[in-house]
Amino acid sequence: MSDSSVQDFAGLKALVTGGAFGLGRATAELLAARGADVAVLDLDTSTVDKPLRAHTADVTDDASVRTAVSAAVEALGGLDVLVNNAGIGAQGTVADNDDAEWHRVLDVNVVGMVRVTRAALPALRASRHAAIVNTCSIAATAGLPQRALYSASKGAVQSLTLAMAADHVREGIRVNCVNPGTADTPWIGRLLDKADDPAAERAALEARQPTGRLVSADEVAGAVAYLASPLSGATTGTSLAVDGGMQGLRLRPAGQ
Repeated sequence: MSDSSVQDFAGLKALVTGGAFGLGRATAELLAARGADVAVLDLDTSTVDKPLRAHTADVTDDASVRTAVSAAVEALGGLDVLVNNAGIGAQGTVADNDDAEWHRVLDVNVVGMVRVTRAALPALRASRHAAIVNTCSIAATAGLPQRALYSASKGAVQSLTLAMAADHVREGIRVNCVNPGTADTPWIGRLLDKADDPAAERAALEARQPTGRLVSADEVAGAVAYLASPLSGATTGTSLAVDGGMQGLRLRPAGQ
């Protein structure tokens, strides 16, 4: 749950892509609870209500992105925080997806971030507390089975984050990414629904994270808020794992 007693974003303006559902929605609501004026950019914003501002856009369409970002910045009266969260999943080995699917996923997950950031940069350059947080994944740093395309896209996001941080640090714009483990989101829910044994599949996903459970959307939102906060002014070019210890811990089997 959000802690509205913390107001480190008071007076700041934020834009969250993919902010109508899942991790993006949790992030948008947390930033708003902590004092930010927040705009959400998504394909479907029908579920977005006040205090969030809704703007409809497709991150694969540059004209759509530029129009929505411009409208959001105008409505907010500026921009201090950009959360590049919009993304889609993919399953399979390198043999399981055709060229069209590779282009589609990379277009959303990587080039989509480029389009939104490009459109937002002029407003961010005018901010005294400019921060960009990209949603990456444990898939960028761990070899996960049946995730070749998704992992490639998130590996690109992590590298992109570092390059952006280097490019814009002297402009006063911090760039970081958050790397969630398997999170309890609608996408994972749909994935489980398609499994032959949803309960067994969920148990397997939970077991591969040392904490023995899925990551919550609120926990990811908290990490994004930490990276975006003016209180983290010395943090840039950093990837923050929120994965129940999956990236770094190597536990012995239980009972040993």
